[in-house]
Amino acid sequence: MGPDQAGHHGLEGRAPLGQRPPGGYEMREIVNALLYQSRTGCQWSMLPHDLPPRSAVVYYYTVWRRDGIDKTIHDLLRFQVREKAGRLADPSLVVLDTQSVRAAAGVPATTTGRDAAKRVPGRKRGLATDVLGLVIAVVVAAASMHDNAIGKVLLDRVAAASPPGSVQTALVDQGFKSSVVAHGATRGINVQIVERNPARAGFVPQPKRWVVEQTYGTMSLHRRLVRDYEHHPASSESRVYWAMTDVMTRRLTGTSAPAWRET
Repeated sequence: MGPDQAGHHGLEGRAPLGQRPPGGYEMREIVNALLYQSRTGCQWSMLPHDLPPRSAVVYYYTVWRRDGIDKTIHDLLRFQVREKAGRLADPSLVVLDTQSVRAAAGVPATTTGRDAAKRVPGRKRGLATDVLGLVIAVVVAAASMHDNAIGKVLLDRVAAASPPGSVQTALVDQGFKSSVVAHGATRGINVQIVERNPARAGFVPQPKRWVVEQTYGTMSLHRRLVRDYEHHPASSESRVYWAMTDVMTRRLTGTSAPAWRET
């Protein structure tokens, strides 16, 4: 049974948003529970007993997702990581890419599809990252959605998340077409399609554009993201923000997470 099925299966949709929130829990412990679940991929009902009960964690997870607090926390940390690296809070260049992931059993078929090119049934994640690999915007949709459509939404979200004129350039691969370039122009963003060298076989990292691939690899260390277990695409987007919140917190504090392969 997938991590989202026993504890999820509509539970997050039934969070008591109109009721008084469960009290008596430190917000730090709620965040610890969310980061624990992100890293281990456990079911809601399998959260350790020294963390707040799942009813409280589900409540705050749902409210924070609904109100955009998860993204606000994520963005504030991103500003700090960029400034620590000697960069401005907002990037001038972003990199766009997509990733298709299988959906777990129980995920509504109405929110999933099949990526015909990659032969993956499930959902498609679209990321816009800066040159440090930090997430600027995320979009989750059915895997059948074309990269062009996701690219346009990503550009809209990048423009909305940044001061006017700050993001000037976006790098994309050959999966994106001229319609994305044209849409970027309407947002004041110069979209450049980075083409592979046909003379070089196999995977060849492309300067600057490879960082988004690295971010996908980093996210895969968070088992909640290995598949899409979420009932709502908005929850899938929230899971990306929480995973990157964990990554950035560790960058700022100079700590590292235990590796899976440790014995």
